[in-house]
Amino acid sequence: MLWLVTNCSSFNCVSPQCPDSCHCAWDTATVLCSDAGLREIPEGIPPETVSLHLERNYIRSIPESAFSDLVHLRDLYLSHNRIDSLATGALRHLGPELRLLDLSHNQLRQASREEFGPTRAKTRLYHNPWHCDCALQELMEALNLDRWEDPGSLGEHAGQPLVKLLDSGVNFCSLQRKTTDIAMLVTMFVWFFMVIVYVVYYVRQNQAEARRHLEYLKSLPSPRKTPTETDTLSTGF
Repeated sequence: MLWLVTNCSSFNCVSPQCPDSCHCAWDTATVLCSDAGLREIPEGIPPETVSLHLERNYIRSIPESAFSDLVHLRDLYLSHNRIDSLATGALRHLGPELRLLDLSHNQLRQASREEFGPTRAKTRLYHNPWHCDCALQELMEALNLDRWEDPGSLGEHAGQPLVKLLDSGVNFCSLQRKTTDIAMLVTMFVWFFMVIVYVVYYVRQNQAEARRHLEYLKSLPSPRKTPTETDTLSTGF
């Protein structure tokens, strides 16, 4: 009722225009865009929207300003899409009234706190092929996760529930640092090995060049004495 009064004062009791391919229930401030074949977030979503349904579409990404005007939004459903990327700050504009953010059943592999901002809404991220790294762990620790047991990770921990992995004490940040340290050691070893190989090659090349020069000198004919030198030598005796 309060929403209707606010809406009347803003639009002179004329219902806001509903986005194309969507259905709007003005009595509950709900915008229904489910199963609409959408490939991107529709434009023209009324700022007074409280519940927005965008599930079961073909949306692949969320731009930074997609929800910047929806300050009253409480429930945002984005499940069963093809979302594989979030722009930096894509969800940062969602107001403090947000209660539920559903991004389950998508194609998200990586995410960080920069994309989500300070939201404290119940967040669903299960059934995404997550790449487990330090940034993801920091995000999971900051969000209010819906603790669903799902296979949602790739790599060494493929097929294991992401939340369960974190609860078990797995520290992806330390694993990442360990991997980085190993990579640095391998790089240093390879560099050191290449230096040794180069030094050995350089020394051997110099030795071979010296031997060739010595053999060349040995191959030169000895200088013969001229008749004048021989007569001079005989006269001296």
